[in-house]
Amino acid sequence: MPTVATFEELNVWQNAMTLCEEVYTLTKNTEIKTDFPLRDQLRKSAISIPSNIAEGFERESNNQFIYFLIISKGSCGELRTQINLAYNLGLLPKDAFLVLKEKCIAISKQLSSFIKYLRTNRRSELSKPSKLSKPS
Repeated sequence: MPTVATFEELNVWQNAMTLCEEVYTLTKNTEIKTDFPLRDQLRKSAISIPSNIAEGFERESNNQFIYFLIISKGSCGELRTQINLAYNLGLLPKDAFLVLKEKCIAISKQLSSFIKYLRTNRRSELSKPSKLSKPS
């Protein structure tokens, strides 16, 4: 795996950001917008996914990174539960439900694979170049 200098370069973070943006758009343009507690919780769960990936990356510790990726994965499950509820309550159209559900599952799988990778490889192979290294 090539060296990654910033969390923004991580494909899983990029996918999580796209999902987060889609949740925000959805909560502005569907019946969910009138159910304030559910709307807010959907947004919080969605925001938590890329935010925890970023926070773990910035900790510069393999164990801390894994810990925050696990939290991010949990937020994916939380978001899936909430979109299921929104769909069951008739607040979310079926097509949007299916798309979001599939994206949550895909991101969760990415996170699982990434966690497995980090558990078997040293963080230095992934993370930022050392502060002591000379700029190129």
